Amino acid sequence: MEIREYGDPAAQIVILQPVDVRDFEMAEAEAAALREKTGKDIRLVAFGVEDWNRDLSPWEAPPVFGKEGFGAGAEETLREILAYADRVEGTCYIGGYSLAGLFSLWAVTGTDRFAGVAAVSPSVWFPGFYDYLEEHPVTCGAVYLSLGDREERTRNPVMATVGDRIREICSLLRREGVPCTLEWNEGNHFRDPDLRTVQGFARLLDCMKGAERMAAITEGLSPGDAAFVDRMCGYCDGLK
Repeated sequence: MEIREYGDPAAQIVILQPVDVRDFEMAEAEAAALREKTGKDIRLVAFGVEDWNRDLSPWEAPPVFGKEGFGAGAEETLREILAYADRVEGTCYIGGYSLAGLFSLWAVTGTDRFAGVAAVSPSVWFPGFYDYLEEHPVTCGAVYLSLGDREERTRNPVMATVGDRIREICSLLRREGVPCTLEWNEGNHFRDPDLRTVQGFARLLDCMKGAERMAAITEGLSPGDAAFVDRMCGYCDGLK
């Protein structure tokens, strides 16, 4: 797997992002935009994915569009990303767009190496994924989710479930006490993926601050009461 680094190589904020091998230039632009948007020193590490449907899928699934199905290469991809993460200093975050967003959300159920995850327009319509999350809790400190407000308006019956699934996932995470932000963007799945990704990582870093404050607020509360406070904060955040 080809790996390219952008931004400040000494930064303590390390963002790990699976990208299509043809999109390294986009990742480089994202790193610059993220530095400008947050004002923080950031190291963005892009992992080139050659077979999108195979290398990012946690298990095999039949074709949803076209004739190409989904492989089960996510475990190998995660091993390579973790091998890199174990060599770096700093706080590691993971995230990505579309199937890379699904992969990133899946990844934080199998390791606690990542402080947070940004799943931007993730393919959470993926067969069996919600059921998987019910049985395999997320182990990171905060989750950022986003979706285009037209993504669920598709004639494809499987992909049309994406809106319901992402709402259910956000509710599930909040019930489990995981700080979760769900943001809706204008447009369909293909609108401004680079800008949405930058926004996602920037919001994730903000979420981490909120998660730290929430931990202080809920210290000493029962898990049920702590989850209730988090859900109320998430509800209020959605009204802004």
